[in-house]
Order: sequence, then structure tokens, then C-alpha cells
Amino acid sequence: MRINKLVTTALFSVLCVATSVVFATPNIQHWKTDNGARVYFVQAAELPLVDVRVVFDAGAARDGDMPGIALMTNGMMSEGAGGWDADNIAERFDSVGAQFSNSSHRDMSVFNLRTLSEKEWMGTAVKTFATILSKPTFPADAFERERKRLLISLEQNKESPESISGEKLFENLYRGHPYASIPEGTEQSVKALKRTDLMAYYRRYMVGNNAIVAIVGAMDRKSAEALAKTIVGELEPGKAAEPLPEVKDRQQAEEVVVDFPSTQSHISIALPGMKRSDPDEFALYVGNHILGGSGLVSILSDEIREKRGLSYSSYSYFAPMRVQGPFIMGLQTRNDQAQEALKVMRQTLSEFINNGPSARQLESAKKNIVGGYALRMDSNKKIIDQVASIGFYGLELDYLDTYIARVQAVSVDQIKDAFMRRVNPENMLTVIVGAQTPAQAAN
Repeated sequence: MRINKLVTTALFSVLCVATSVVFATPNIQHWKTDNGARVYFVQAAELPLVDVRVVFDAGAARDGDMPGIALMTNGMMSEGAGGWDADNIAERFDSVGAQFSNSSHRDMSVFNLRTLSEKEWMGTAVKTFATILSKPTFPADAFERERKRLLISLEQNKESPESISGEKLFENLYRGHPYASIPEGTEQSVKALKRTDLMAYYRRYMVGNNAIVAIVGAMDRKSAEALAKTIVGELEPGKAAEPLPEVKDRQQAEEVVVDFPSTQSHISIALPGMKRSDPDEFALYVGNHILGGSGLVSILSDEIREKRGLSYSSYSYFAPMRVQGPFIMGLQTRNDQAQEALKVMRQTLSEFINNGPSARQLESAKKNIVGGYALRMDSNKKIIDQVASIGFYGLELDYLDTYIARVQAVSVDQIKDAFMRRVNPENMLTVIVGAQTPAQAAN
């Protein structure tokens, strides 16, 4: 259709321009809707775009005894809504050049909309988006199709050492905690799910008091208030999800070995790390940037790749979540080098905890982090990533304003102290997925 091509071309042109625009630290405005949704708004008048993200506290951590239900509920909401099926919904977005996406994670269920800000095009996109959120129909045929797709995905995961490694890591690191739930579910749990289960899950968690709305775009506060009301105003107020239990500290080391027919072994070592708004956040973040978070120039990469040639890449990172997300170190290496690489990774961590970084390493890390900070806010999409995270995790509205100063304030002693208290190499979980050599199998 000619109109659709014109709109799509216009949106593409706007997106190209967006890559060259540099945004200052955004001014975040905040309010609540009548039904309890928390709204976070940044006015960005430079481009004729509006980005909207709606986040519910409805990730896999809320699956309970039905693993996979959060993922299936999220996916099914765009399969039918109001009087439209999935094809109708896609056509409505496409006809005005809008972009829609949805995804499900351990902490959250996410819905995204990007649209041109002109009312002529925006109205259709917003109405369709709001209908997906407030009037999903969970069609029976689509439910069975989604179930089959998920079962196929689970079978494919069995052939992926990376998927197996991630599953075993969370399963054992968070044993007995909601974070242990596999987002995709299990074959047994997915087969047991009913359409009515998804509808009940939707009614419990996709409610106003359990929602965050982030808006970034070319509109004023009054228009943003009206937009938020249109998008989530028809949701039932409901109740916020219950707080997740805290994660218990590990008391001993554990090793999980999965024999897998591959030439490479996937190796991870992990501990529960930190949550968002953690008092040690910046000391741990800057310290890890030096340890293994800065790619090929990190200490870990130098020890494993440059000095010994054991792996092309190695890494470490903290993944802060609603409660203590994991601290993970990992690499891939030849099966016959797995134990040597694991030993070096553990030694590197222990030496870093005992000695900390040098003053020169810390200064270099700060320059790298601060120098790349502007790139984290150089587009509406990146801004909404930050704003939605601030809203969902309840961070201070000036979090982005104070970010650089808090990075700059980190000292060598603070890093040593935080790692000494928070990362105990003696109690880490080790996960190895790969073909076991005869010598390894004998141990």
C-alpha cells in the first residue's frame, strides 16, 4: 500500500537521523495514573518520535508451580486482542509505520511501541497497543500454536551447550528461590498449561498497580499524561506483586558437570551478586570493569587469552536484578584445556580480591566508563531503556545525573572492600558443559 510505504520510509529516515543526535542527561518527570500505574516521562522534541515501554512485575520469577506461564502469557497477548487476530494487529501497526515488540524475562514482562508523533499516525498505533494490554483474548488456536513453538524451542535448547549452561547455572545458584525457574518452562510444565491459566495470570499481574509506563518523545507533559491514560487506563487497578524473597548466601562450593558432545567446553563460575540500588553498586561495577567487564583489555582477558591462549574471549559481569542477580565469570575453551582455564580464572579472581586494582587500572577504567557514558543516551531507545529501569527498580530520579560523579568517586580501597565482602571464591558454583576427556571423567 502506497501510504504504508510512505510512512515506513519516513520512520526509517527519522531513525537514521536519531543515530547522530546526542542527548544530554534526561529530565525525568514522574506521576501515577488513577489506576496506580507509575509513569516516567522524558520530553525529547528533537525527533518526531514517541517511544513507549510498559513493564509489569510479571516475569518468570512469578511462575510459581507453572514454569513457562509468564513467557506464554506475554507472547499470547499480541496473538489476539479486542476483535483482532495476530494478522490484524500486525497490519494495524504496519499501516502507520509503527514498531511493536514484547518480551519476557525473569524479573519483568515488557511491551514496546515506537511510533511517529503525528496524530494522524500515532492514534492507530496507540489504540492497538492499548488494546493488546487491556483486552487480550488468548485465542485457543494461537495458544496451541504457541505451546508447540515453545516445546520445539525447549528441544532445541537441549542441543545448545550455552542454553544448558545458563539453565544449570540458575537452577543450582538459586535453588529454592523463584529465580531458579526456567523462563521457557519445562516440557512437562508447558504441556500442563491451560489457556485459562494464562488468563488468570494476566488478571493477577497485568494490572495498574503492577505496571510501569516509560514515555520518551516529542510531546509535552499534558500530552504524555493523556497518552499514559489511554495506554493503561483501562487496566484493572489490582495489586502490586509481592516482594521477592532475598537470596541466601552460598555456604560452600559446588561443581556441576554436564557431558556434552562438543569440541568446546562452556565454563561458568558464579555467586549471587547484587540487586539494583545496592549500596556497593558502583564499587562492584567499576571493579568488575577492570576484572573482566572491559573485553580484551580486562585483567581476565590478559591472563587467559594474551598470556596463555586458553580462550578467545572471557568475561565477568554483575547482573543486578530485583533481588540479588548473579555475578558470573565465564569462557569457552577446548575440552582438553578446560581444567587449566578454570584454574586460571579462579586464580585471577582470588588475586583481584586480595590485591584489588592498581591506581592506574582504576583511572583507566573511569575514563573508559565516563567516556562511553554519552553513548548510553544517544537515542530515544537507549533513553527509554534507562528510564524504564529506573522506574521498575525504584531508583532515584537523579540516578543518571549522579552516575558519572559516583563512578569518579570510587576508590581502590572501596573496590577491594566490596569484593572482599561480596565475592567469596571458596563458595562459588562452577558449571562445565562439554565433552569430558578420559582424565576428567576419571576424576
